[in-house]
Amino acid sequence: MQDIEWVKSITNLPILIKEVLTHEVSRKAVEVGVAGIVVSNHGGRQLDYTPTTISVLEEEVDVVGGKVPVLLDGGVRRGTDVFNALALGAQAVLVGRPVIYGLAANGEHGVRRVIEMLKDEFELTMALCGCPGVMDINRSHVRTEFFHTNTFKVLGGGHRRDFILIVRSSRQGVGHRLGRLAPAQPA
Repeated sequence: MQDIEWVKSITNLPILIKEVLTHEVSRKAVEVGVAGIVVSNHGGRQLDYTPTTISVLEEEVDVVGGKVPVLLDGGVRRGTDVFNALALGAQAVLVGRPVIYGLAANGEHGVRRVIEMLKDEFELTMALCGCPGVMDINRSHVRTEFFHTNTFKVLGGGHRRDFILIVRSSRQGVGHRLGRLAPAQPA
């Protein structure tokens, strides 16, 4: 946090701190006067089993308590991801890989198409959730649940069910695994 003090001493620009994954860092960042927090894990490339950004977002938003904006960076691939982040308290999302993929596939037109697709999916999600505007998106639109190791929650419908397995340990943080599960058998 001393670096933040130094940067503040040489510029009048707003300072945002990135790669925040713990409430301790969020709290300290607010105390030293950052202009915003970016919840990010650098794409999970730096350390195996780093928690997903969406899994820690709500905790960071709660710790900050509206004092500074909280942005989400990482895991945004669809308009539903944007919607979920906003519902969990992010003021905005940062989009990296999809834009790079669009650029690689079709240059500037590819980037425009990716942004258009995100916008269209986001607007469709809003409509399906009964949200006429962004300000209507709130916590009640998403459900998150934490489970103990090896506990499965079956989500979805039809013959194929998706599941989210969230492993929580006070010593190891939070990790998750997405996958497919056969239809649930009656208990």
